Amino acid sequence: MKFTIYQESRTGKRANNEDRLAHCYSRDALLMVIADGMGGHYYGEIAAQFAVQVIVESFQQEAKPEIRDPFLFLQKSMTNAHRAILDFTEAHNLKDSPRTTCVACIIQDNIAYWAHAGDSRLYLMRNGKVHTHTRDHSRIQLLLDQGVINAAQAAVHPDRNKVYSCLGGHQAPEIEFSRKTPLEAGDVLALCTDGLWGVMSGEKMAVALKTENLMLAVPMLLGQADIRGGPNADNLSIVVVRWEDSYFEEGDSVSSAVSTQTMSPETVTTKLDDFGRNPHYKTELTEDEIERAIDEIRSTIQKYSK
Repeated sequence: MKFTIYQESRTGKRANNEDRLAHCYSRDALLMVIADGMGGHYYGEIAAQFAVQVIVESFQQEAKPEIRDPFLFLQKSMTNAHRAILDFTEAHNLKDSPRTTCVACIIQDNIAYWAHAGDSRLYLMRNGKVHTHTRDHSRIQLLLDQGVINAAQAAVHPDRNKVYSCLGGHQAPEIEFSRKTPLEAGDVLALCTDGLWGVMSGEKMAVALKTENLMLAVPMLLGQADIRGGPNADNLSIVVVRWEDSYFEEGDSVSSAVSTQTMSPETVTTKLDDFGRNPHYKTELTEDEIERAIDEIRSTIQKYSK
């Protein structure tokens, strides 16, 4: 595999960052995942941490060096993350369960597979245009589908942040899966939370990410979105990859930041920040609370990532 990948999260104008994101790869498979926690205080960020960490650790165990059934993997790992959050809720006798959106994508054999619950999005961009993107599990999307409101009304609707599918809720999550999607060299896949796509259209993101240098393009894009969000700017996060292989006939190869050809079949490289340790993730927790949360996350994840 050959690809360039970059991820970044910002707090926006919120007191706390409840977004979590990660990517990891073996010789033959790449995983990207992003989650946007809900629930107030620090419980939203814990729900998001559960989602990302359960999926990542499942990938670390099963990508040897590829995932046998990507769609089954996504279904099982997202469901296990949902159950882990419910276990945390029961253990702490919480009146309401913390929740999180989630979108995750696996690429192997130059084919992308993705799944989502909620309104965090995946965009597939080709030649500087949006080729396809996920459909939000939100009340606003239902109203748009029914023709009750238009896009301009949706942007300011009071229910624009209400989702009907998520991990950690009382109902089992409605997990929606993509089709097997062959990739072409130069395709860009971007996973992002609503703090970004809510103020920056997919078309504008596609133009911004068309450049080869994602390490410059992504911070500029987040900076613009932060400004557009104004005094109430939400947390905004993105994981973006430019794919350099092709499912079809390849022409000249493109230089890439990552080539997995020489990796051993048992090796998995991961970028996932420890809970409460990333300065981008502002938290209201004390150091003691962070330590307790890390221990609880670890013990719960050991149960569900086997």
